[in-house]
Amino acid sequence: MVRQAKAQRMLTHDQIWGALDRLAARAGLSPSGLAKRAGLDPTTFNKSKRVTPDGRERWPSTESIAKALAAAGASMDTFAGLIADDGGDGRSVPLLGLALAGASGAFDESGFPSGKGWTELALPAAEGSRTFALQISGDALTPAYRDGDIILVSPGAPIRKGDRVVVSSKSGEVIVATLKRRTARALDLRPLDTSHAERTMAASEAAWIARIVWASQ
Repeated sequence: MVRQAKAQRMLTHDQIWGALDRLAARAGLSPSGLAKRAGLDPTTFNKSKRVTPDGRERWPSTESIAKALAAAGASMDTFAGLIADDGGDGRSVPLLGLALAGASGAFDESGFPSGKGWTELALPAAEGSRTFALQISGDALTPAYRDGDIILVSPGAPIRKGDRVVVSSKSGEVIVATLKRRTARALDLRPLDTSHAERTMAASEAAWIARIVWASQ
């Protein structure tokens, strides 16, 4: 078990797990994405695995940390720095799989995260207070985004022609596309997969639209 990196002080459970979260964020991954890249079970670094069913703290093994560092191309010195940072200027944003984004209750009427199913993604630097993350599953959005990529979505960011956006219809459909044109009456959307036809959605059909401000690539 990893309980200290310096002889002078004992590290806490939260510090070690927080450093792993920040390591994943530096690599543009979620904790589960980092575990998968490291050849571990994808749930190894999930928040649900950090405490046992009876409430005891569960620590990551030195082997799993070593594999995570190798997968992220980072050294133990880097990891020690992430522990010392202890959050720094970074913060966490809500994270949800894109395949679950159309589920009832995933967002409120303004397009902000709501309900169950959301986890957290640690960011290396602060973003807008309402930013959230979606993790791509499958290959429907290639070559723009691939399976496992994470996109940061900011409901408060200004949207311009040509921006990549996430649009939710009032029927619950969630679309990732490029905004071709926006008028008071309609949204013209260009699919990221150019083999698909462009789409026009009546403004009255759209529940919300938000700009993609960053993506792991």
